[in-house]
Amino acid sequence: MSLRRELKPNIYAVGAIDWDRRLFDELIPLPDGTSYNAYLVKGIEKTALIDTVDPTMTDVLVKNLEKLGTGDIDYVIANHAEQDHSGALPKILDLYPSAKVVCTPKCKDLLMDLLLIPEDKFITVADGETLSLGDKTLEFIHAPWVHWPETMLTYLREDKILFTCDFLGSHLATSDLFVTDEATVYEAAKRYYAEIMMPFRITIRKNLARISDLEIDMIAPSHGPVYNYNTPDIILNAYRDWTSDDVKNEVVIPYISMHGSTKKMIDYFAEALIERGITVKKFNLSGIDIGKLAMALVDAATVVIGSPTVLVGPHPKVVYAACLANALRPKLRFASIIGSYGWGSRMVEQLSGMMPNLKVELLDPVVIKGVPSEADFKALDRLADEIVNKHKEQSDKNG
Repeated sequence: MSLRRELKPNIYAVGAIDWDRRLFDELIPLPDGTSYNAYLVKGIEKTALIDTVDPTMTDVLVKNLEKLGTGDIDYVIANHAEQDHSGALPKILDLYPSAKVVCTPKCKDLLMDLLLIPEDKFITVADGETLSLGDKTLEFIHAPWVHWPETMLTYLREDKILFTCDFLGSHLATSDLFVTDEATVYEAAKRYYAEIMMPFRITIRKNLARISDLEIDMIAPSHGPVYNYNTPDIILNAYRDWTSDDVKNEVVIPYISMHGSTKKMIDYFAEALIERGITVKKFNLSGIDIGKLAMALVDAATVVIGSPTVLVGPHPKVVYAACLANALRPKLRFASIIGSYGWGSRMVEQLSGMMPNLKVELLDPVVIKGVPSEADFKALDRLADEIVNKHKEQSDKNG
């Protein structure tokens, strides 16, 4: 779909909406599609294109620029080198041969490697450096590890627009240029944070502090709709919450069961937690949207993994969930393991070794032989009681 729409006078959204994409990086589900946002800023002296689009959508970007009668593009601001934002850059440089790519030094190195762009096409900028378009001033804010090492943000001073690329974005295909359905966008943004940004929580928190003094009328990310006027606080406050050290009275239970024993334990345990006033988020790994599991991990205090034993180790789908949690590094405080085996198990040792990035206290697992007995159910009650006490201690500590 080819669209060019005005954010403010002489500032246009010229990117592409991808309604049909359902998988990102061959890993991340996109239940609502996505967009690749690019923005054209026309000054009285110079014109800048902020980011490009995924290579599959290059023609859409080109048509949008043509429909605007863009004329020359003097600068292409590359906030981030990842190909869903830089992929159309070679074509844009072919069409606008006098344009220079403006980016961080690290971004320059990556773009030369990823897209084979010649070194003489670049202008590298320092943190806090500015670029004048005549009546409009672009300020560049280095934001490494949000979520790649070369990332930067671009702030348009006169119009108070912060172009954030992946930061504060959402995988959401929508015809709305600006946020209108706040609940839908919040859900999409939380999914995006959980799947992509959560491993960099501490760094993101520092970058939130860095932009706190900016006057921001709009936040224009490179995925999802633009936060306009009264809506920037929605996403900023959400990120402050998600990146904080506060956890909620919640237990996430990813599990799988082959012959029913583990499921009986998980069902009993979930009910025991609910009776004790704890919110439970249970995920059967036999068929799951991993994005929803990632979202549940954003706020929870505890994860309890349920698995049968396969050749003395955890079920392969549980291994995948453990590796995912380890990669995402949620702010969990506690973890445990529930499961069953037939003739032998090293499941606890193996699962624990798969999650070194989780700075959690491992609570006594309940791993049994065969089907659960009355004594096993009592052990699950004890684990539920321990979690209640741990959560209360955590809550008291947070004040």
